[in-house]
Amino acid sequence: MEKLPDNFLWGGAVAANQCEGAWNVDDKGISTADCMTAGTRDKRREYTDGVIPGKYYPNHDGIDFYHRYKEDVALFAEMGFRCFRTSIAWTRIFPNGDDETPNEAGLKFYDCLFDELLKHKIEPVITISHYETPYKLVKKYGSWSNHRLIDFFVKYCNVIFRRYRDKVKYWITFNEIQSIVIFPHVPAGIRTEGLENAKQICYQAAHNQMVASAKAVKLGHEINQNFKIGMMMLHPTTYAATCKPEDQVAQMKVMDRHYYFSDVQARGYYTNKAKAILKSIGVELDITQEDLKDLKNGTVDYISFSYYDSRIVDESDESNIMMGQLMGKENPYLASTDWGWPIDPQGLRIALNHLYDRYQKPLFIVENGLGAVDKIETDGSINDDQRIDYLRKHIQEFKKAVIEDGVELIGYTPWGCIDLVSMGTGEMKKRYGLIYVDRDDEGKGTLKRKKKKSFYWYKTVIDSNGEVL
Repeated sequence: MEKLPDNFLWGGAVAANQCEGAWNVDDKGISTADCMTAGTRDKRREYTDGVIPGKYYPNHDGIDFYHRYKEDVALFAEMGFRCFRTSIAWTRIFPNGDDETPNEAGLKFYDCLFDELLKHKIEPVITISHYETPYKLVKKYGSWSNHRLIDFFVKYCNVIFRRYRDKVKYWITFNEIQSIVIFPHVPAGIRTEGLENAKQICYQAAHNQMVASAKAVKLGHEINQNFKIGMMMLHPTTYAATCKPEDQVAQMKVMDRHYYFSDVQARGYYTNKAKAILKSIGVELDITQEDLKDLKNGTVDYISFSYYDSRIVDESDESNIMMGQLMGKENPYLASTDWGWPIDPQGLRIALNHLYDRYQKPLFIVENGLGAVDKIETDGSINDDQRIDYLRKHIQEFKKAVIEDGVELIGYTPWGCIDLVSMGTGEMKKRYGLIYVDRDDEGKGTLKRKKKKSFYWYKTVIDSNGEVL
């Protein structure tokens, strides 16, 4: 290939819980995301037991995408989006998670959203579970550590697959699936502080999610054979600190703990290495023969992933190695973002090559972006040149992966194409968007949308299919 394919999917990505707001509107139930308080750059968000009066929960209002989606979709269309990745809030469809019947108001909202996207010739790319679980399922069943959640999830999938079978082609089952063992309170409301069996709980929850994903894939293909259903992982490209063999082994072990999840979902079984990982951390999963059959029959069609930065590890990072965490040592060869994240565009090319060589399945970059503080100039402009530079360099690298390395890539959806609530801290000042939203960390502002310099730059990129950067 000499250029990206003509059908390459350029777009942007958000998540329902970080942008929609309207957290208790139209009979929506409480999700775990609704129990996340605001934080700051220096203080992480807190997951509370339910919604506590007097606490500030920025997701409750988000950027009011629920009521302003037509305005936002029009802006996406102006940029030339060919696709838009968002998620369905499970608790809009089943407020408690185990309800007998779905909530029609929630279903209707997504009908309207998808119709609006399709009217502008924008392909919906839909994550089924993006960092939220119905809170009632956490309190009543213990969340994903309970095998019963598989059936609740499949019932939810059955409803949305049938409802949107002619509107949505691309689906993603779980966002960054390995997050359930890294920070389990975020995707599943699972609290493990002080528990001796924390690894057992988290890896059992991960197993149940992967079985649920496999059953959803099989069901989706039965409902519409044209569905493309993928898994998603976060991919922290990891380097050994030195050429010392022990550091190389440490790097291998860290990535093994991330590929553990994609191996199961792409291959349909627990590999020998996956079993060895479980043994090394003292985990013995409760796996039924039916589970094994489901995993085999529900392998994903494509691998999607988020990529923001890279990490360095050495043999001393034992806790890093054991849980596949995201922390690492500072890389002296790389600059960092305002929030201290290394900027490593070539790490994206490496990630694409590793994933494609490993699975030989189509790939989809569904998150990549720069969180930064944006300044409104006296003339009203927002000159986010740092963001443009970040995105440009990452696009250059994934183009090399496609054109020079032969990687099969479906598309690219930069994270936070419109400013939204930060997952990590609940801040608004940590902005990723190409569109500015007038909202601050205290929930104040008009919510007015404003185009940044990157808006016009990305429009040119899409118009040229990545030729003009």
